[in-house]
Amino acid sequence: MPASPAQFRKSLGADQLAPVYLLAGAELLVLEAADALRARARELGYAEREVLEAGAHFDWDNLARAAAGMSLFATRRLIDLRLPTGRPGVDGAKAITAYCADPPPDVTLLITAMEWSNKHDGAWSKKLDAAGMQVVLNAPRPNEWQAWVGARLASRGLSATSDAVALLAERVEGNLLAAAQEVDKLAVLRADDDARIDADTMESLVADSARFDVFKLADAAFAGDAARALRILAGLRSEGDEVIALMGWLVNQLQLALRLASARDFAAQAKAERLWGDREKAFRQALRRGPREHWLACLARAARIDRLAKGRETGDAWREAERLVTAIAEPRTARVLA
Repeated sequence: MPASPAQFRKSLGADQLAPVYLLAGAELLVLEAADALRARARELGYAEREVLEAGAHFDWDNLARAAAGMSLFATRRLIDLRLPTGRPGVDGAKAITAYCADPPPDVTLLITAMEWSNKHDGAWSKKLDAAGMQVVLNAPRPNEWQAWVGARLASRGLSATSDAVALLAERVEGNLLAAAQEVDKLAVLRADDDARIDADTMESLVADSARFDVFKLADAAFAGDAARALRILAGLRSEGDEVIALMGWLVNQLQLALRLASARDFAAQAKAERLWGDREKAFRQALRRGPREHWLACLARAARIDRLAKGRETGDAWREAERLVTAIAEPRTARVLA
């Protein structure tokens, strides 16, 4: 079974690497884990590294050739295989399985994938896990976010109060890259100060990196998190966005929900719409909360907001947008908000 990130970090303290690794998940976390593995490989004498980019037209025979190649300058080699989509295809699965069945001595294969879900898992990844180590590095869930930020601070030698950690977590709003950048900046600013950071100090040090964008607005609404969706909507309004500019993506997602609700086979339609992982789960749950008629009503409400924003009807477009977002997240409130 896949190793946890903690187990992976602990394994790097051993005096030898596994024959093969699969690091998959959130891009920032995968890149950092891969950097740590490469650094350990250099310490262990892996002085030669070959990079393979497994794109759409990649020749999977290159993996076998790289594994069979002789090193002129080093006794240990690292093959760095980038698999962006996490899907090797039939030929790739065969090539990876063959490698895992008989890994060459003094060679370690590192596979990195920036997309991963349970649907990516297959016979090839199970063979890989048996021969080496598979590590899935998921972005923290909303209820894990504050703890992740606290751990990130601690990993950089920073100590902060719970209020300060909560403030930073709110400011970076689930953005892994922004969180990493802010923590690194704090490490530099506090390099000569080991005092615990309180909320007031954090407020003065950290830029507001929260990204209130319409994509997160839609994600929160369809995930059923009305409070977060309304907070993002308020943030967009405070940043000067026009309500009409927000409606395009919301309407797009409502139309998607309607297509899914109208389909005889949700799974087949979700696949056709290229919905995977958390987004597929969010829409599946949204459709359980509201029937097809609800999404038709939401689209009608969106059309009215468009007319309000263009001055064709009288009313408060922002207030109606709040009602729409709430109705998407909590269909049972739709009649009350009508």
